[in-house]
Amino acid sequence: MSVKEKVLEIMKAEGRPLSAGEVEKLSGLDRKEIDNAFKELKKENAIVSPVRCKWEPANK
Repeated sequence: MSVKEKVLEIMKAEGRPLSAGEVEKLSGLDRKEIDNAFKELKKENAIVSPVRCKWEPANK
């Protein structure tokens, strides 16, 4: 499973907008990997930001 897939899976499981720091705590992944995954997911429009600095899957 790629980092992007893992990040999306965690976001869907939590069911609420998450910051990169929260994803880091929940996943144990490196923060730089999470930041890169967020960047790619934003480009793909796979995640949206309903609240400043927090993200959730675009298609819940």
